[in-house]
Amino acid sequence: MNVKAIMCDIDGTLLSSEGVVTKKTVEMIKKSREKGILFGLSTGRDVNSIQTLLGTWGIEGLVDMIVGTGGAEIYDYTFDISKAQYPLDGELIKEIVKHYEDMDCNFAIPEDGIFYSPKDDEYIQDLSKGDRVPYKVVDYDEYLTSPKAKLIIICKPEYMDQSLKDLNIHSDDYKSSSLKTTSVLYEYMDPRISKTAGLKEILKLHHIDIKDIVTFGDADNDYDMTLNAGIGVVMANGSEKTKSVADYITDDNDHDGIGNYIEKYIL
Repeated sequence: MNVKAIMCDIDGTLLSSEGVVTKKTVEMIKKSREKGILFGLSTGRDVNSIQTLLGTWGIEGLVDMIVGTGGAEIYDYTFDISKAQYPLDGELIKEIVKHYEDMDCNFAIPEDGIFYSPKDDEYIQDLSKGDRVPYKVVDYDEYLTSPKAKLIIICKPEYMDQSLKDLNIHSDDYKSSSLKTTSVLYEYMDPRISKTAGLKEILKLHHIDIKDIVTFGDADNDYDMTLNAGIGVVMANGSEKTKSVADYITDDNDHDGIGNYIEKYIL
């Protein structure tokens, strides 16, 4: 396969448990870009927060494209093009929040590099600290006067199975799609949003077909891009669902999974 681009999920995939990209993986990204292969990110994080953290992660200047917010946003460095599509209606988000107001959870909406939450508690504090994204507590009745890219529900792992059951029951009523993204996060987005859709949108700018790229992912929200990419690679620490459609399972995110694959199969 003539690889034209490499697109990576961030959390649990590109970043080690220490929150940086390993030295070997950085080296392999540099070598692949020297061969003319584009490198990009495909993630649930919003574009603004990603851009502020590239230096912290050790990959500033190495990213050609970003597919953010699970596919709802794109940014291309080559052409300086940004685009957002298919946000959720503010009233729709209010309905979802109201449905879960008695549940032990909190909510977050990523926008302009900030998590907007209706209350301050350990859930939003832990999410903010883990993602290195600041948060702000706001009145959702006032804040949700305009559409937003997505809604994140934060809860404890032991509550996730019950929340999944409830969310799946009601997702059709809300005309939105919902997806578990980590053991403590569940997200609502427009049904037309996916990492695959975002990838296709940004790859068009470079006249690249999705079958000419390699993707790296780990969680359930990487399932669709793993399935649709020319080669979908999943980390050893990935979910069983996403592993089930992988073309290759590489080492985990703490043992140069991406760097090892690039070195062996792409360079």
